[in-house]
Amino acid sequence: MTRRDLAKLAVAGAMTLDKAAAGENPPQYGGALDGFEGIVDAAGFDPVLYTKRRHDAAPLRMTFRASTRAEAEAWQGGLRAKIAELLAGFPGERTPLHAQTLEVRDYPAFRREKFVFESRPGVWVLGYLLTPKGRGPFAPVIALPGHGRGVEDIVGIDDHGRDRTVKVAYAYDYAIQIVEHGMAAVAIEPVAFGCRRDAITKAKGLATSACQPVGGSALLLGETILGWRVYDTMRAIDWIGTRPELDRARVGCLGCSGGGTCTLFTAALDTRVRAAMVSSYLNTFRNSIMSVSHCIDNYVPGILNWAEMYDVAGLVAPRPLFAEGGLRDDIFPIAATRASFERVKKVYEILGAVDRTELEVFDGPHGFWGKRGLPFLAQHLAAV
Repeated sequence: MTRRDLAKLAVAGAMTLDKAAAGENPPQYGGALDGFEGIVDAAGFDPVLYTKRRHDAAPLRMTFRASTRAEAEAWQGGLRAKIAELLAGFPGERTPLHAQTLEVRDYPAFRREKFVFESRPGVWVLGYLLTPKGRGPFAPVIALPGHGRGVEDIVGIDDHGRDRTVKVAYAYDYAIQIVEHGMAAVAIEPVAFGCRRDAITKAKGLATSACQPVGGSALLLGETILGWRVYDTMRAIDWIGTRPELDRARVGCLGCSGGGTCTLFTAALDTRVRAAMVSSYLNTFRNSIMSVSHCIDNYVPGILNWAEMYDVAGLVAPRPLFAEGGLRDDIFPIAATRASFERVKKVYEILGAVDRTELEVFDGPHGFWGKRGLPFLAQHLAAV
C-alpha cells in the first residue's frame, strides 16, 4: 500500500467521523457480502434454505400410503420398528424398578406422593403421583413437562419449592388439571431437567436444562436423549402396573412442547398408552425444528429418510389422539400444525377411527391450553 493509498484511507475515515458527529448514521453492516448481492447467489449462502430443499427431496421411504386397513396396520408395524431403531437407547432387558416413596402430602382436592424408581441400572427417575379424593382405581395419565424447571412446573410447586395456588403460564400446572378432571396424574422428571441435571448445570439456575451436554453425549454413543426419555416414560407405565389405585388398562399420556415430543413418540411406540394429548408440538419437522432454533432433544438422526412427524403421529391410530396448537405459536407454526393433522386424519380414516382424533386451535402463544383436550382424555379413559 502506497502513502497515497494511506492518505485516501485517512480522508475516508475523517469523513466518516464527520458524518457521525453531524448525526448521520452509516448503513447497518449486514456482513461480508454487503454490496455484492448483484453478483453472487445470496440464496446459496443460506444453510436453512439448503436444508429445506434437502427436506423436500428427502425419500420418506415409509411415509403413509396405505389404502386399506391391512396395509395401514402393516405400515404401522414396520415404521414402529424403524422409529425405535432410530431413537436407539432401549435396553434389551427391563430391570427391577426399586421404587421408593419419599413423601406424601394431602390437599383438599387430591393426594400428592413424591416417588422415585430406577429406570435402568444407575439411572433414577423422580415423579409425583396426584390422585383425586375418592376410591380408585383411577385412570392414570403420565404428565410430561416441556422446557423450564422440569416436573415442578406442572404439579403446583414454585421456584422456591413452595406450593402455589395460582396456575401460571405456560404450563398452567396441567398435572393438577388432570386430577381436576377425575384422573390420576403420574408426572415424571425428564432427564436433563430439575433434579436430573449435572452439578455444573444446576449451578446456573433452576431453569437451565442439561439437554445440550446430555443430548450431545447420547449422540456420541449412537443413541438419542429423546430415546432415553421415551424409555423412562415406558418404565413409568411399568411402575403404574405396581400400584393398585391405578388402572393399568387405562393409561394416558399428556405433554406440552418438549413434553409433547416425548408424548407423541411414546404413544407411537408403546401401545399400552390408550389415549394421548399432544400440546403445542404436532407440526412438521420442516416448518418447526428445521426452520427455527430448537433444543437438541428434538432431533432424531436419519428420520427424514423414512418419515415425517405426521407419520409418527399416525402410529397412535386407532387409539385416541388429541392435538392442540396456538395461533401465535412462533416455534410450531399453526399452518403446519393444521396441515400435519390433516395427514394424521387420513390414517384414522383408513382404520375407521376418524372420530378418535381431534385438533383444537386456540388464540394464544406457545403453551398449554387443555379446554377440549382434557375432557377428551377423560372421555376416552373412562371405565367401560
